[in-house]
Amino acid sequence: MMTPTSSPLHRLLPALLLATSLAAQEKKEGPIQDNSFLVEEAYNQETGVVQHISTFTRYQETKDWIYTFTQEWPVFSQKNQFSFTLPWQRLDASPDRKQAFGDVALNWRYQLVGDGEAPVAFAPRLSVLLPTGDEKTGYGKGATGYQVNLPVSFTLGGSFVGHFNAGGTLTPRARNTDGDRATTRDYMLGQSFIWLANPRFNVMLEYIYTNAEVITGPGQTQRQGAAYLNPGIRWAYNFPSGLQIVPGIAMPIGVGASRGEKAIFLYLSFEHPF
Repeated sequence: MMTPTSSPLHRLLPALLLATSLAAQEKKEGPIQDNSFLVEEAYNQETGVVQHISTFTRYQETKDWIYTFTQEWPVFSQKNQFSFTLPWQRLDASPDRKQAFGDVALNWRYQLVGDGEAPVAFAPRLSVLLPTGDEKTGYGKGATGYQVNLPVSFTLGGSFVGHFNAGGTLTPRARNTDGDRATTRDYMLGQSFIWLANPRFNVMLEYIYTNAEVITGPGQTQRQGAAYLNPGIRWAYNFPSGLQIVPGIAMPIGVGASRGEKAIFLYLSFEHPF
C-alpha cells in the first residue's frame, strides 16, 4: 500500500500523467459514472449493460486485506438493479490468520428519482447479508443480516458531482468468535465529491464514518467508531464495442479515533453490453 518514505503524491503522479495524456486524445463524451470507491453512487445500470467490479484494500499497520467482487445487472429496465458481492479476506486478528470468504451480500436497488442524466438521483438499496463467513475465525457474523443504504447523487455545476450515503445494518442473533450471541446494529454515513477534470479522468475525495457494534458477551455489545478520508483518482478506457474499463486508486487515511491508520485501495471495473 504505502511505505513511510513514499508520499501519496509521488505514487499518484505517474497515473495522473498517464490518465491526463489519454484523456487529452479523446473526443468529448459523457463523464465517467462508475461506482465510487467507498461511497455509493445513485445510478442504476442502464438496460442491457452489466458491470463487473473488483476492489482490493490493504491496511498498512495490521496488514489486513480484503478483496471484493461485485456484479451488477439491470432487471428488465434501469429502474431495478440486482447485484451480489463476494468478499475474500485476510485478518490479522483471526485466530488462524488464514484467507477466507466473508459474508456474501445480495443487493436490490430501485431508481426512485432521476438517473445518470438528471441533476439529482436517488436509488435506495436493500441487501441481505448471508452468513457464509466463519464467525469462529472472525470472518462472518454468524447470522443473516439486513442492510439499507440511501444513496443520493447530485451535480454541482458542470465540473463537480457529489454523492451522499446514509445506511444501517441489522443482524439479529449475530455471533462472535466465542459463540456469544447478540443483535447488532451498525450505521454508516458517507460523502464524496468528484471533480470531472476530463470525461475520462476524475479526481475524488470521500469521507466515510461507521459506527458498529461488537459482541462482548451473551446479549452484550460495545460500539466502535471509525472514520476515513479517501483521496483518489480514476480514469476510463472506452472501446468501440461498448466496453469501458475503469481503473482507480485511492489512499484511505484514518481521522478522529482512526487517526494514524492508512491503507491503499485499488479499483477495477469492466462494463459492457450483454
